[in-house]
Amino acid sequence: MEGWEILHLVQDRRTGVLYAAANSPFYGPSVRRSDDFGRTWDRGGTPPAYPEGDPEKVTRVWHITPGREGEPHRLYAGVEASGLFVSDDEAETWTEVASLRRHPTHDSWWPGNGGKCLHTIVLDPFDERCMFIACSTGGIYRSDDAGETWRPVNRGIRAEFMPEDQQFPEAGQCVHKVSASSVQRGRLYLQNHGGVYRSDDGGEHWQPIDAGLPANFGFPVVAHPRKPDTAYVIPLISAERRRFPNERLAVWRTDDAGGTWRELREGLAEPSYVGVMRDAFAADDADPAGLYFGTTSGSVYASFDEGESWMEVARDLPRIVSIEAARPA
Repeated sequence: MEGWEILHLVQDRRTGVLYAAANSPFYGPSVRRSDDFGRTWDRGGTPPAYPEGDPEKVTRVWHITPGREGEPHRLYAGVEASGLFVSDDEAETWTEVASLRRHPTHDSWWPGNGGKCLHTIVLDPFDERCMFIACSTGGIYRSDDAGETWRPVNRGIRAEFMPEDQQFPEAGQCVHKVSASSVQRGRLYLQNHGGVYRSDDGGEHWQPIDAGLPANFGFPVVAHPRKPDTAYVIPLISAERRRFPNERLAVWRTDDAGGTWRELREGLAEPSYVGVMRDAFAADDADPAGLYFGTTSGSVYASFDEGESWMEVARDLPRIVSIEAARPA
């Protein structure tokens, strides 16, 4: 896959298999798998595709999420143009979850700067029939029946790019990333195109929690694996200036569910004029939690004390768009 655009790489914790969202300008989108921790990759099965004659086309695979423990062969994939696919044979074949694009608000989805993409899939850790997706620019949607039906859950999220009297629509927000707490039911954190938000009721209502941050624009948001009131963001100046405020590379952490924030930058480079993309920040489930992020200039930073200090563990790589914590092979 050398030279291919890899937008997401994830390990299936159930099997140890790696899956890559691999996109080629010549061969198109695909999902590739490795059974030997990345030493070799298969050529991919039948890629996700919309039916012949559909006005939209699948041009890229953006995100892959393994299914639940009771679904040993299931995977989900988010694609561009925004849509959700499911595989029950470990990425050999894919079926569209067509109910999502049939939602009446689908006509309000428009491409963001990165394209019209479904970039986030969250399986509710407490309800096996509940799941969330986020897409640009459609917002966040919730299903309570394993994908049979969907509804937008954007109440309280501001679409700052809309006219002032239209900034809180039912759908059409440019949500950048969503992260769910694995220990508190209903707790979600969200990084929007402008604003950081928290929900305590599974997305039914959102409240802004970005007071105290140097900027409210950014891409990733990471919930702590065991502490429901702890989350991390990496702010950028704005949509037009996608670099760190004051040229200070920093991770910001809240320990009180967004009431206050603290800058964490010990060991990080300064000055820095780059950014961090939506899937380029991850946590492991160790104790204390390890944190990892990659920059658009090809550096990887790691913290083994929940963000208190950082070290550069790789540099001079290509632009980094995906980092995931995996279990050793």
